[in-house]
Amino acid sequence: MISLPTGTRIWLVAGITDMRCGFQGLTAKVHTALEENPLGGNVFIFRGRRGDLVKVLWATEDGLWLLAKRLERGHFIWPQADGGKIHRTSAQLSMLLEGIDWRQPRRTAALLML
Repeated sequence: MISLPTGTRIWLVAGITDMRCGFQGLTAKVHTALEENPLGGNVFIFRGRRGDLVKVLWATEDGLWLLAKRLERGHFIWPQADGGKIHRTSAQLSMLLEGIDWRQPRRTAALLML
């Protein structure tokens, strides 16, 4: 995982996104639908209709990143909202990208007994 600078805000873009969109389509969606600056350093995560593909849009000082991840099995857990954005933490982003249900993570008994 790429480490994000301190203070970077992470947003899940609620609803379904057309995964054919590239840099221009996704930045336009961030600007118009979310009323955010796509070049402001925040991270925006979009999910496709089937739920097995996400795209991550992130602007840094020297350029714009567009990352994609497809799960071989399962799907990404996504909020039920039809629109808008939902703030997530870096830990929740890591869990999401690994295909873990970030809504109710649980520690195992073995970790608690250390």
